Amino acid sequence: MILFPAIDLKNGQCVRLEQGDMARATVFNLDPAAQAQSFVAQGFEYLHVVDLDGAFAGKPVNAHAVEAMLKTIPIPVQLGGGIRDLATVEAWLEKGITRVIIGTAAVRDPELVKAAAKKFPGRVAVGLDARDGKVAVEGWAETSQVTVLEIAQRFEDAGVAAIIFTDIARDGLLKGLNLDATIALADAIAIPVIASGGLASIEDVKAMLTPRAKKLAGAIAGRALYDGRLDPAAALALIRNARRS
Repeated sequence: MILFPAIDLKNGQCVRLEQGDMARATVFNLDPAAQAQSFVAQGFEYLHVVDLDGAFAGKPVNAHAVEAMLKTIPIPVQLGGGIRDLATVEAWLEKGITRVIIGTAAVRDPELVKAAAKKFPGRVAVGLDARDGKVAVEGWAETSQVTVLEIAQRFEDAGVAAIIFTDIARDGLLKGLNLDATIALADAIAIPVIASGGLASIEDVKAMLTPRAKKLAGAIAGRALYDGRLDPAAALALIRNARRS
């Protein structure tokens, strides 16, 4: 189980949104690289970054901020937002991103995911963001008619490293993870699943470490870390102890 601290980029700044709404953004740090260094200092092992502007634009927008982070931190980074073609996948991996996350294009262009996962084994994840069980695209501005499970099953044998499943209704609202839906997805597919959206407290981390959640590969923490509701040291100690046992 990996706990990923999240950095969401908007206008070069580190922000958190509520339910994916760009109009409901809170700026938490003007310097994303400094924020990334802070997460490293707290003991995190893997960083989750989203180029929010990129997700809407369909191409990388906050590349400068991402590159600044890559230069200053030693831990791996997974990046999503605006990655819609093989050239962009390749460019980010060459710049030092460990794993790219393909979201909208996974719905619109599943062949891209398959080609990228084949070319870069273990370095391509799929981001599936659900509103009432249906996958949302274009920075969550549109909801498709396909379910998360239908999309996930398309990539069952493609070599995808992980599915990052976000419940939009909970994202940024500190309501707790939707573990029931996330575990149901993980139980239905062979691809590792990472939980996202709503992680609120140490109780969510404890729930991730229970036997019923054993198939989950990790969780993403955002606002709870920025608001101080989740103590990084306590959360990471729990995970370390669980790994030992």
